[in-house]
Amino acid sequence: MRSMARLSAIAGALAAAHLPANAASLNTMNEVGAALQACWTPPADPKNASVTLSFSFKRDGTLIGPPKPTAIKVVGDDKARQAYVDAATTALRNCLPLSFSPALAKGIAGTVFTLQFTSPKQ
Repeated sequence: MRSMARLSAIAGALAAAHLPANAASLNTMNEVGAALQACWTPPADPKNASVTLSFSFKRDGTLIGPPKPTAIKVVGDDKARQAYVDAATTALRNCLPLSFSPALAKGIAGTVFTLQFTSPKQ
């Protein structure tokens, strides 16, 4: 019985560690942006690159459809640009679902948001 309780506690801790964006309800769009940016890992050697994604949330913290790139600033060929877009899309997808406070969830559904993912300053 004791080992079952310990296993349950460990499983709960691992689940919480795996989904940091879901740890607490988000109250503002600034908090949403910070949570999404925390999931962002740019491709190697991006050199002042950025991509802006446009997307909408459902009240449950998932997306309404796939995110759409609206601005891409990446030096290189189409493959380099696509890698950057894929990394931003993956960051967004890996953070979801987000946990919105009831007040934020009430007003967020269907609103179109944009978020810029940028390379770290060199």
